[in-house]
Amino acid sequence: MAADPARRALLRGRVAKTLIIRPPWAVAEADFTDSCSRCGDCVEVCPTNIIVKGSGGFPEIDFSKGAGECELCERCVVACTDNALSLNEQPWQWQLTLNDGACLAHQGVACRSCGEYCPTRAIQFKPQIGGHFVPSLNTEICNGCGACISPCPTNALEAKQVG
Repeated sequence: MAADPARRALLRGRVAKTLIIRPPWAVAEADFTDSCSRCGDCVEVCPTNIIVKGSGGFPEIDFSKGAGECELCERCVVACTDNALSLNEQPWQWQLTLNDGACLAHQGVACRSCGEYCPTRAIQFKPQIGGHFVPSLNTEICNGCGACISPCPTNALEAKQVG
């Protein structure tokens, strides 16, 4: 039986703000923690350095590190000899969400950091009454790369594990 990282953190007195985000093409969490040897090969080959050793030495995504985005280059999958990462899985096991309450633009402050870094232009700024432009995340064209997360000064964008 695989250990649940969120439960482990709770038992250690740490309540995680978000769930752990595994690298692209990660197999189901229970299978991942059973098969991953924590060798760090995927961490070493990540060209943008967003794969880091997390709790218990298991690899996880941290968009605040390195270049702050995933290039979907498949190097992590090729490096993984444990089959914890598999091209048979969906590449993105996370989705991006926007917290309007934390967003500066929603508070009337001119900020377009996230939209400027979005390579697919999935974040558009729409005018509102009063002249303020606020971001709108189009999940249909968002590729989930995370390029918008690190530049946000208030951490209003967040990636969440799905599935």
